[in-house]
Amino acid sequence: MKNWKNYIRISAIALILMNAIVMQAQSDYLSDNELEQQIDSIFSEYDDINKPGIAIAVVKNDKIAFKKGYGSANLEYDIPVTTNTIFHIASVSKQFTVFSILLLENQGKLTLDDDIRKYIPELPNFGKVITLKHLATHTSGLRDQWNLLTMAGWRMDDVITTEQVFKLILNQKELNFEPGEKYYYSNTGFTLLAEVVERISGQSFTSFTEDNIFKPLKMNSTFFYDDHEKIVKNRAYSYYKDSTGYKKRVLSYATVGPTSLFTTIEDISLWIMNFSNPIIGNVDIINQMNTLAILNNGKTFGGAYGQFVGKYKGLNRISHGGADAGYRTYLGRFPDQDYSIVLFSNYAHTNSGRLAMKVTDLFLKEHFESDDATDRNSVAEFKHVKPPEAKDFIGSYWNEESMYSRKIYIKKDTLMYSRGKGNESILTPIGDYSYQMLNVDVNLIVKFKATDSTKLMIVTIDDGDPILYEYYNPANYLEDDLEEFTGTFRSDELSTSYDIVIENGKLVLKHSRKSVISLDPLKKDIFKTNKWFFGIVKFERNSKNEITGMRSSSGRVQNLYFEKVAQNN
Repeated sequence: MKNWKNYIRISAIALILMNAIVMQAQSDYLSDNELEQQIDSIFSEYDDINKPGIAIAVVKNDKIAFKKGYGSANLEYDIPVTTNTIFHIASVSKQFTVFSILLLENQGKLTLDDDIRKYIPELPNFGKVITLKHLATHTSGLRDQWNLLTMAGWRMDDVITTEQVFKLILNQKELNFEPGEKYYYSNTGFTLLAEVVERISGQSFTSFTEDNIFKPLKMNSTFFYDDHEKIVKNRAYSYYKDSTGYKKRVLSYATVGPTSLFTTIEDISLWIMNFSNPIIGNVDIINQMNTLAILNNGKTFGGAYGQFVGKYKGLNRISHGGADAGYRTYLGRFPDQDYSIVLFSNYAHTNSGRLAMKVTDLFLKEHFESDDATDRNSVAEFKHVKPPEAKDFIGSYWNEESMYSRKIYIKKDTLMYSRGKGNESILTPIGDYSYQMLNVDVNLIVKFKATDSTKLMIVTIDDGDPILYEYYNPANYLEDDLEEFTGTFRSDELSTSYDIVIENGKLVLKHSRKSVISLDPLKKDIFKTNKWFFGIVKFERNSKNEITGMRSSSGRVQNLYFEKVAQNN
């Protein structure tokens, strides 16, 4: 009887193993045939030599399970995208910069807790220690270099060198916040990390990464592009589209660290494999890169070291995207499933992360534990909001800490959340005065609350801290009232000036290298501009109630000061 039970047990195990083999065989068959057809359908709109394109690779179990190119790498010469096409991969470059720092730490030449001024003593002393760890996790408080350059009068298609970026950094007098207090994405930190690598190693950052990363991994088509005049064979050029058709989006960066890595999907696949089986570095370095950073208050925010850590449909995901000029890139790793996906595009309107997850859905669907926020936020769940359900809470809301204005209104029985002209989202009800935002890549909940004195809007994103907005009545200035805001305003930190004048009854900002920037009133002494890089302007007054200056806040740059140096005649 005992032997009979063992026989049944062994037979059951054998049956399970056979089923697993059959399922794997079916999966393999699907990968070679139907799977490719399904992936092709995802990228069907790019599969045209007359359109910008995409290169994609899937890495599974330390092998490339799928790779393919679609569309054109160069629209002027009808050169197709292949798996060997070289792309500028924008901010996906940051993980290589962090890895370089960790290699030096492993050699005992630095620690992440070192003060950046130990290696770059000419940096301003902001009164607080900024560590290499702060730089690598976007928690330094340093203002973002691209925002600063744009405010200083640069165009993003100008030739931009590390020397020019450095001069701007050295000119800064204030931080966005105290180091470690908050997370604000900052490219500046990675420019400084690349400089640290150069000063410690005695090599250029391009040479160091070639010798210590790319050559050992045999990434033969990969390098940091620090010379905007360098000829690169087989590279993809970037594009966007307007009403006239496709246009070139020029990129002339000659600066490295936060961006400017040139590579192919085949090369980057070798980098991906190094995370699970390190040829360069070691397990400790990999674990450090994958570890969530911690703020001074002990909380995490989804940021790791040159990467972000989160969930996708219940699975652990480590990822980063990139966007420079018309390049849109994404690298996502699912370490528990030994699955990764990389997608490079040379088209500015590509949502690289969303397309990559459509492919991921095909490969990992049997592993999903729960629906992702993007599924919960699908249009299929949309419910119209009937007035009067939310009519008591329509209006304008203000977040004082970050200087953000938001507007809530009803359009065709639909509750809308607006960040500004042309940037609105649908809110669908999920409870009493609680709403979920549709068609966004996060789980964003909006709640409204009335107090004795005002109305409040409370926004939570995923598991983050609530963001509080207070209701306000927009300011209404007559043209005569605007006269006191006019004049010339100078920023020593940017080494540039703007003139504020009245045109057609409205305030506008003028700069020698910029188009006219409108200033629309929000609250008393607070105006909103129509340019991303200038954001919100708040005027400051002295004890005599005279305007003495203004401060600009635009997300990655907070409270940048401009002194009023002249009054318009």
